[in-house]
Amino acid sequence: MFARFTPEARRTTVRAGLLSLDHGRTTLDEDMFLLALAESWPVAGLVITSEAVGVEIREREAARGRAGDRELLAAIGIDLDEIRRRLPARREDPLAWRLTRSRLRPLNVTLSGPAGDLLLTARARKVVEVALYTSGTGSSAGSRSGSGTGTGSSTGSGSGVTDEDLLKGLLADASNASVSILRRLGVDVRGLAASIGFLRESA
Repeated sequence: MFARFTPEARRTTVRAGLLSLDHGRTTLDEDMFLLALAESWPVAGLVITSEAVGVEIREREAARGRAGDRELLAAIGIDLDEIRRRLPARREDPLAWRLTRSRLRPLNVTLSGPAGDLLLTARARKVVEVALYTSGTGSSAGSRSGSGTGTGSSTGSGSGVTDEDLLKGLLADASNASVSILRRLGVDVRGLAASIGFLRESA
């Protein structure tokens, strides 16, 4: 699947996976896509920081009664930082990772690399599938800004999935955690969708 991703979007997806692992998760959910995007690519109209998104994610986990994974692991003597130091040097190399769909179970999409395997949740899979769709339909009117990579385009010309396409995937489902986080941080979600040529009534 990464064959249809620009380098920026591949890097963001891998970063989302690494953030999930750093949180002690065994799956990749869409909130980590938002956190990865907030770290790497501020788009016009999306003035948020990764720190603010991280706080919102932790507060949502606490509200669900879920203790921090780092704290739980530390309680049984496992140091996540030490584990990361011992992982292969190519842990953060996007080219060392694969995004694959199971032939036997088409709804199963897995991000695999030197640090492990992460099954995408249904919400995260939707982010990827919407991004793949919007990158090749010719329906996107928005333009990228501020990625700094100079690769890819969001004109819908089939040039590959970009960070902007991943953001569209997040905005495609108004019920997901990322949209709630954006609203809590004061983002005009409808205005953001319009600014990237992805205005949906549900956003």
